[in-house]
Amino acid sequence: MTNAQSAGPLRIGLIVGSTRPGRRGAAIGRWAMEVAERHEMVRAGDAVVTLVDLAEQELPLLDEPVPALFGDYRRPHTRRWAAVVDACDAFVFVTPDYNRSIPAALKNGIDYLYAEWADKVAGVLSYGVQGGNRAADHLGAILTEVRCVVVPTGVALSIFTDFDFSGADPGDRNAGRFAPGDGREAELSRMLAEVVTWSRALRSADRPGPARPAARNGVVPALPGRAG
Repeated sequence: MTNAQSAGPLRIGLIVGSTRPGRRGAAIGRWAMEVAERHEMVRAGDAVVTLVDLAEQELPLLDEPVPALFGDYRRPHTRRWAAVVDACDAFVFVTPDYNRSIPAALKNGIDYLYAEWADKVAGVLSYGVQGGNRAADHLGAILTEVRCVVVPTGVALSIFTDFDFSGADPGDRNAGRFAPGDGREAELSRMLAEVVTWSRALRSADRPGPARPAARNGVVPALPGRAG
């Protein structure tokens, strides 16, 4: 595990995965932060949550000449992004459903790195016309590929039931005020509890196993089935 995982409160990165102007994800991310700050584990000092807005990272389309598995990052923006992710012990991803999957910007952000995601825990908060469930399924498979463990409890917000369109301009495609329905905070709280509990379990396991690829130093052997 990295130094961030070795001691002290768990550091959870709340990653807003949409970068579209007018996105609803920013409001959902703020709500998730408010819920997290009220969570008993956060108030007790067992965990801290930091908002990570992918739009602020300004990552171009993947431009690293070496596959992320090797940890040989050449671009300054990659090194900055790697430091942000490596500082987290666990994650909560906020993602919309774009055509049955996640936004390209989020996939791009994940693809930039490898070791910084590995052996950590994540929860998924999705939203969309159908609650973003299809995007959540895709995101879970992607995270598994970079050795990030996804907790069972997810939160799926619906555009129809978790947004208030009263008084909205019918011509405004970004209309609607985020208004989470009954039970949504409890769902997110359960997910956060799982993220913390599973992360603690990983901390305490301390079992011998295959070495984790170096994040930024040297070259590591390629794993079977991996290609750039």
